[in-house]
Amino acid sequence: MFMSETLFFILFSVGVLAVMLVDLGVFKTGPQSEVTFREAGFWSGAWVVLALLFYLFLRFNGGMVHGIHDVPSLQIVQELYAKQIQLGSGTYLDQLAVFQENMSLEFITGYLVEYSLSADNVFVFILIFNSFGVQKRYYKKILVWGVLGAIVLRLIFIFLGAALLQKFDWIIYLFGAFLVYTGISIIIKKDGEEEMVPGHHPVVKILSKYFNVYKRNVIGRFFVRMKTGKLYITPIFVVVVVIAFTDILFAVDSIPAIFSISKDPYIVFFSNVFAVMGLRSLFFFLSNLMGLFRFLPIGLGVLLSFVGIKMLAHHYLEQIGFGTLASLGVIIGILTVSIALSMLFPEKK
Repeated sequence: MFMSETLFFILFSVGVLAVMLVDLGVFKTGPQSEVTFREAGFWSGAWVVLALLFYLFLRFNGGMVHGIHDVPSLQIVQELYAKQIQLGSGTYLDQLAVFQENMSLEFITGYLVEYSLSADNVFVFILIFNSFGVQKRYYKKILVWGVLGAIVLRLIFIFLGAALLQKFDWIIYLFGAFLVYTGISIIIKKDGEEEMVPGHHPVVKILSKYFNVYKRNVIGRFFVRMKTGKLYITPIFVVVVVIAFTDILFAVDSIPAIFSISKDPYIVFFSNVFAVMGLRSLFFFLSNLMGLFRFLPIGLGVLLSFVGIKMLAHHYLEQIGFGTLASLGVIIGILTVSIALSMLFPEKK
């Protein structure tokens, strides 16, 4: 089972990397340019389509992820990651179909939660770029490497969280309480103009302490070597680290949220990758539509509170049959209502 999971993980990573290279325009030549609204919309849609195709793959071939090939191997995986479902007493293929249906629903629900919470990242990234005075032509390059760094850090975070949940069941209640607190804080917080002083940011302070930081950008390069031989990091590299660090702060909320949906670390990772990889395109798409979703932050607060309550009451909800499909319906409802209210009651200028 371990060998199959490792092989699938490697193949999945290579496939995502290949699509990402096309998305990022690695094979293009010429000077860097700003990402157009049309291009951002296309790639935002492309990543959503890829996530839906992966959902279909899991629905009909999800057993390949864990190397399931007979009833005993299926029961081992089910005991590890999906104790809440009943496989029934049918044939191996019947039981596998039940497991794969649940697996695919967990993926698409987790993806929707992660992708929705990514909207908050977009607004903070805009604040970071404005505070650091980054030119728009460098946005794409910074987000490329920032997102890659975020994926690596999330990978560590996810499998560490899965290991803790396997060993200490009570942690799920800690996660749940934290999400409810965070959700309520988002709902009741007052609107205000946020500020960020680059020199006071903890990442900037740490990098300035241990590295030589050049005072200006050099044609979008991350490093520059002076005639004296001394190597400097540039402000653009500093912003990349700030972006990755900021994403991990957001992951403190979003990863516990998805663990309320699935205990399978591979499903959690897959849904995170698709959400985070679509984040770069979503940034350029939503940055042009910021004013249209005034109630979305409140909707995200309600969403976090819901998944937190689901974690705290998971035993009771399982007994009354409130499963993954019901969670998906509630999450879609919360997001639909918040977006609809934003459209019906736009913010007055």
